[in-house]
Formats: sequence, structure tokens, C-alpha cells
Amino acid sequence: MLNRAAKPLVKLVERYLPDPFVFVLILTAIVFAAAVFIEQQSPITVIEQWGNGLWGLLTFSMQMLLVLITGYMLASTPVIRRLLEKLAHLGNTPGKAIILVTLVSLTASWINWGFGLVIGALFAKAIARKTQVDYRLLVASAYSGFIVWHGGLAGSIPLTIATNGHFSEAQIGVIDTSNTIFSVFNLALVGILFIVVPLVNRLMLPSRTDSVFVSSEKLIDAQPDEQENEQDTERPADKLENSKILGTLIGVMGLVYLINYFAHGGGLNLNIVNAIFLFLAIVLHGSPRRLLLSLQQAVKGGSGIIIQFPFYAGIMAVMVQSGLAESMSQWLISFASVESLPVLSFISAGIVNMFVPSGGGQWAVQAPVVLPAAAELGADISRVAMAVAWGDAWTNLIQPFWALPVLAIAGLKAKDIMGFCLVQLIITGVLIALMLRFF
Repeated sequence: MLNRAAKPLVKLVERYLPDPFVFVLILTAIVFAAAVFIEQQSPITVIEQWGNGLWGLLTFSMQMLLVLITGYMLASTPVIRRLLEKLAHLGNTPGKAIILVTLVSLTASWINWGFGLVIGALFAKAIARKTQVDYRLLVASAYSGFIVWHGGLAGSIPLTIATNGHFSEAQIGVIDTSNTIFSVFNLALVGILFIVVPLVNRLMLPSRTDSVFVSSEKLIDAQPDEQENEQDTERPADKLENSKILGTLIGVMGLVYLINYFAHGGGLNLNIVNAIFLFLAIVLHGSPRRLLLSLQQAVKGGSGIIIQFPFYAGIMAVMVQSGLAESMSQWLISFASVESLPVLSFISAGIVNMFVPSGGGQWAVQAPVVLPAAAELGADISRVAMAVAWGDAWTNLIQPFWALPVLAIAGLKAKDIMGFCLVQLIITGVLIALMLRFF
């Protein structure tokens, strides 16, 4: 059974995978050494590239932090919390719990990656309060749904090449999402993953003697609407903070702005997604005080993002400026054919993603390499672009960076879930590669 096969991998990762911050420090050292010895860059040049790039993702860092915070605030509203609690009753056995949390995470991640990460983690906690199930696998199942994000509605690569004025428009033109996100190939692959990923998670379910359960204290979430009643409401300031009229008014103003934005042809981007989450959270929480109590819980999980993003920005700068990313991609596609280019692009994207964990940033690195190759070989540009997108999403399964919001909410460490995710990486990697080669 798959649970027996997964057991040594889980133990291996638990023993040797360091904290994500240590992981990014190790990656920094590896990239530094590779830039010096492979690209023949001088050490001081690489240090300058790294140091100058440390702050290159400040805007993106704030956007990512807000994805976590606004997603948490929305998911912790009374309405969403009650919905998750009702759904959790359906997972009344360990097997059902694993399948249910995976399906919810897959669905939410296909809609939007940030929403998927937060909803998946909160739903895992809701199920754990109802059913005794291995908590590590439950949270890993919530995170595994993240694999479909780049083939979904918020996929950064397909949305980029569908936008007028994108940086590769002179080479490939504007490619409509009907050829990428909504292509038969992509929808078929997403549909298959909706079957395979929950099934694999279910088959990895450890026996009861090998399962790791979680204490009830770790599963307690703040209840803003209950805490509010404990506050002193005699001061005028308290009445303002508890005013549902004030909170709802501002929230509705924000929603009117968003409706007007979309009515005039506006599209989804990170800022708009955060605005949607924020204004819905304001409306559904009702009072400013309830929203702020939720915020206090949300920010606890943001420390990893704050400290790690500058280091990933530095890695990205060295990878791009030293030529290391281009060399890696060029080597992998140097022996490509029309049939194998999508598969090799997928693999190269998976490797590069370990060092450049940003879909948009990765496309900026790899597009100048894979697009000329596709044009020269006469390969399908849409298929190659989606291969890079799926490669980026694929190795997120073992890249602790994007697991930070899930781990923060669930109260676990990366080593607790990455063994299960490694099994998913192997199986889904083979599946995606076969689809890219033969479908």
C-alpha cells in the first residue's frame, strides 16, 4: 500500500528537512557557488548582485503578506467559519476527511491560489476538530491542492500572455486564455488531478498506530464575534469600534469600486484579489473591532514571509543577472524536439522554481529561452507556456516557501508535511509529463 511506501519518505523529510528560513539560506549559498564556479562570476560581483536584489520584491512581499492576512480575515468571518464547520461534518471518518479537505483545497486553489492556501488550512483545522485523523497528512492534503493554481483562474503565466502589451508580445502576440487555461488539454489535466491527488492522499493514510494526532488547544481559533462582547462599550470610542454601520459602509464602498472596475473591463491581479478579500471581510465581519481581532490572529502567520522574501529576491537577482537561470534552461532544452520541448520546459521550470518561487518572475527568466526554442522547432507556444506554468506549480509541493501560510495557520513545521508532499511530487510529476508528451 502507498501508506507503507510513504512512511520512510515521511521519516526522511522529518529528520533532514530544515526550517524554511534555513532552507532559503542553503539555497542562497548554492546559488552563490553556482554563479561563481559555473558562470565564472567573481565573488564580489555575485555579492553585489545579491545585495542589490534583496529589496527587489518589496511590493510583491507586501502583496503576498496581504494575501495571507486578507484571506485569513475573510475565511475567519462568521459566515465562512460556519460554512466550513458544516462541511467538516461530512468528513466524519479519516478517509472521508482526507478526500474532502483535498477537494476543497483543489477547488479553492483553482479559483485563486491565495484563497486556496488559507481556506485549505482553516478547513483542515475544522475537520480535525470533528474527526481523529493524522494531522500531518490532513494539512499536507490541504497544501497539495495548491498544485492546480497555475492552471486555474489566477494563473500568472497564462494571464500575462493574454494581456495586451506583455513583454513577449512582439514574439508571440497575445494568446487568449481559451488556448491556455480553458484549453482541452489544461481542463483535462486539471480534471485528472482532481481525481488523482485526493486518491493518492487517501492511500497514504497511516494506520491508527502510526498516525499523529493534534491537541485540541492547537485547533482553537479566535472567535472575534465572541471576544467583542467582552469589551467595554461605554466609551464613545468603543461604540465607534463596534459600529456595524461604519464598517459596512466602508466595505460596501469598496465593493462598489470593484463592481465598477470589472464593469469597465478590469481584470484579476494580486491587488484586486486582495481588495476583494479585504472588502468582503470588512462587510462580513461587520464591526471594525471584530475585523481587527481577526487581523491580530492573521498577522501571527506572516513572519516567515516577511523575513524570507528578501532572500528569495536576492536569489532571483543572482539567478537572472549571472546567467545561471538561462544556462540551466538552455542545457535542458538543448536536446529538445517538437514533441519533447513541453516536457523539458516543464522539468526545467520545476528546477528553476526551487530558486525563483514566483510564477511571474519565473516566466520573465524562462520566456527568453523557451519561446525562441519553440519558434525554431515549430512547437505549440501555448503548450510550452503552460508547461512552464505547470512546472512552477509542480515543485511548489516541496518548496517550503509557499507552504508558509498553511503551516502558520495549522501550527506545523515544513518537515511535518513535506514527506507526504514528496510522494505527490513523484506521482503528479509523472502524470503531468505524460500528459504534456502524449495528450
